[in-house]
Amino acid sequence: MVRPKVFVTQRIFPEALEWLKQEAEVEGGQAEAPLSKEEILKAVEDKDGLLTLLVNQIDREIIERAKRLKIIANCAVGYDNIDVDFCRQRGIFVTNTPGVLTEATADLTWALILAVARKIPQADLFTRAGRFRGWALDLFLGQEVYGQTLGIIGFGRIGQAVARRALGFSMKIFYYDLKRLSAEEERNLQATYLPLDELLKRSDIITIHTSLNPSTYHLINQERISLMKKTAILINVARGPIVDEAALASALKDGKIWGAGLDVYEREPEIENKLLSLENVVLLPHIGSATRTTRLQMAMTAVRNLLQGLSGQRPDNLVW
Repeated sequence: MVRPKVFVTQRIFPEALEWLKQEAEVEGGQAEAPLSKEEILKAVEDKDGLLTLLVNQIDREIIERAKRLKIIANCAVGYDNIDVDFCRQRGIFVTNTPGVLTEATADLTWALILAVARKIPQADLFTRAGRFRGWALDLFLGQEVYGQTLGIIGFGRIGQAVARRALGFSMKIFYYDLKRLSAEEERNLQATYLPLDELLKRSDIITIHTSLNPSTYHLINQERISLMKKTAILINVARGPIVDEAALASALKDGKIWGAGLDVYEREPEIENKLLSLENVVLLPHIGSATRTTRLQMAMTAVRNLLQGLSGQRPDNLVW
């Protein structure tokens, strides 16, 4: 029996790679830095399957080069790095890894909320520098979190997980999503639907969990930032281009909003230079789902999706 040929664009966990090697002829899976487009073009020509990470842009040219391609398994919940419409036209499966990263990403969201609100990174650096001389009434005064109003943009799995955690902080919860929950679901989460602009006006802390698509590109722009309270905190753990990074940097610098926490960037891994010098923003290197348990589950899910598609089955996590 001829085994399918698979290309893995980046390094994945050994357990996942070994499982894949048991069922397919595998190339790749070791690269630490993102491969160039030329390297991917050369590798996919004779492949039946492709396992990608979100740092790999799989465009029409790459898909056309891969004449035998049956499936692209993306090791991420988002899939804006893949030309899904063209894959659909070609009958090529595209899958993602939803669900397994929900709780880890929600935890990281809350880590950012607390880090920004209570100035934790700044206080840590201050202490390590030997500048702590004892308790002071006005040392590193932050923002309240308990009892405040949380606005959640994108109320899918991750947004709802963030809301569940907010109940422990006795927060008032607003949400915005294209699909409104049922009345029962809203009661269970104690969440109230609001139009986006109204949510921005009324929330103390705003978190972003929507997907990136043409309608959400720069969803949070200069105009919408201007609707927010001067004491507001903005958190983005979704996709960088949802926020106009230059507009956000200007608003933070000018004190138009109080603070921000970012795990994703508009031109990742490049970061808007103005953000790097600001003390009222916490910057993380896209680690929203970065627990070993979660990342291993993501890799194993991607492999399972890939093998299902290669065997002619309908993959569990089919995007289209």
